[in-house]
Amino acid sequence: MARKRFDDSNCSVARALNEVGDWWSLLIVLHAMYGTRRFVDFQQQLGIAKNILCDRLAKLVDNEVLRKVDVGEHGSRFEYRLTEKGRDLFPVVVALRQWGDKWNPSPDGQPLDLRDRDSGQPIQPVTVQNTQGQPLSIRDVFVPSDEDNTLDEAQA
Repeated sequence: MARKRFDDSNCSVARALNEVGDWWSLLIVLHAMYGTRRFVDFQQQLGIAKNILCDRLAKLVDNEVLRKVDVGEHGSRFEYRLTEKGRDLFPVVVALRQWGDKWNPSPDGQPLDLRDRDSGQPIQPVTVQNTQGQPLSIRDVFVPSDEDNTLDEAQA
């Protein structure tokens, strides 16, 4: 059974999930962020079947999240590297990891220790912030109606 696609949806979350929404795709992106580049290394580290890995890598390349680079060692050999679009998933992956550490921690209870390369300090939790840098919760935001947008444009 084919999965529903949301290419024409007005919801950007639904459209984004078309590109990276299954768990294998996000895990491949995560491992690419850790520096994994070769098919065999993705397969070994993830324990993923070759046909599924081949499909997900092709999809990520088609969606320009990864690019396939011929490194030409000993004949045809390829690596998969993050594009700018793929690197822009970094805060998404970190936020998902932080959420998982809070709500579904690893059996040993130790979250991944991510640190700033320059200072060596732990990274701060990913948050949604207002224009002054103050954290916002879901209760602090709203989606303006079309009428509100029309009024804003008329006042500009």
